[in-house]
Amino acid sequence: MRHPLCRAAVLIMLLGAVCAAAEEVDSPSVQANLSADARRAIDAGLSYLVRTQNEDGSWMSDGSTGRYPVAITALAGLALLASGDTCYSGPHSPNLRRAVTYLVQQADPKTGLIGSGQHGRPMFGHGYAMLFLAQVYGSEGQPALRKRVRHVLRGAVELTARSQNSQGGWYYTPDSDKAEGAVTMTQMQGLRACANAGLSVPSETVKRALDYIRRSARPDGGIAYKVDQPGGSRPPITCAAVATMYAAGIYKGELVEGALRYATRSVPTTGSTPVGGGHFYWAHLYLSQALYLRGGEAWNNYFDQLSAWLVSAQDKQGAWNGDYIGRGYGTAVALLILQLPCNNLPILQP
Repeated sequence: MRHPLCRAAVLIMLLGAVCAAAEEVDSPSVQANLSADARRAIDAGLSYLVRTQNEDGSWMSDGSTGRYPVAITALAGLALLASGDTCYSGPHSPNLRRAVTYLVQQADPKTGLIGSGQHGRPMFGHGYAMLFLAQVYGSEGQPALRKRVRHVLRGAVELTARSQNSQGGWYYTPDSDKAEGAVTMTQMQGLRACANAGLSVPSETVKRALDYIRRSARPDGGIAYKVDQPGGSRPPITCAAVATMYAAGIYKGELVEGALRYATRSVPTTGSTPVGGGHFYWAHLYLSQALYLRGGEAWNNYFDQLSAWLVSAQDKQGAWNGDYIGRGYGTAVALLILQLPCNNLPILQP
């Protein structure tokens, strides 16, 4: 897969207005010599995903059953992409094609929302689906499906732009006038992936979203759950905010550096019972991305600790039960983290 990451100039320009100019940092050390235990855990996890994919191409929170099919399908698809497979090559290419077909079918042709027929919090699934489909778009070898994916992504970007609230963030549903940090980060990363894939992303949407992060910062360096809500910083939201900014190549400036300091001291990497509420996996989904992009000893030390913990937490079926949401979700997230050194996802290539 390994095609170069196309930096979106408009995102870098807008981020530069919030942070200091980006500077060079240590390149992530690609650990081709993953431990034997980690490799076995990855193989078992991938096998679990393959076994539990539904006939329609979807995965759910607990594999073949549960909730959140759009979000989990996108995350599971990203985990397969992270192994180095594409929609047309590799042992998991049939699974990836089915996942792409499923997500494309979930897009509402009128609104652009991916997952419009699903209740609850569809904007999470919409954001993750944008991220996944944008990753496969550049490697899709079937012209008809590639064209369809592009059409879906265009509609998805337009839906996200229309759904941004007056504060610059997003909420669980596209018609809400509220905003919160978790959904906001998924939309921003989805938009970034679409920009990398060559789609047009409104610059004003990005600018207002970055301002939402800035106004959500607290004196301790962390990022709050809601910009207008009294209360302190939230470690998982802070991890996601750092990853969002790092993905655009911005590593310097007090906003991002303060958030990273807060995240690394607030989110543990080990423990038989994960600390930090019910969002341990979600927090590390993003903190791992941030530290991987930063590279150096901080990444190496972090990955050594977290990968060892993940290997110990895998069950006999090859799954991880993440954040009490389910094994489909936990397995996808754990595999994304463990396979970061393989450097196969375009959005995470420095």
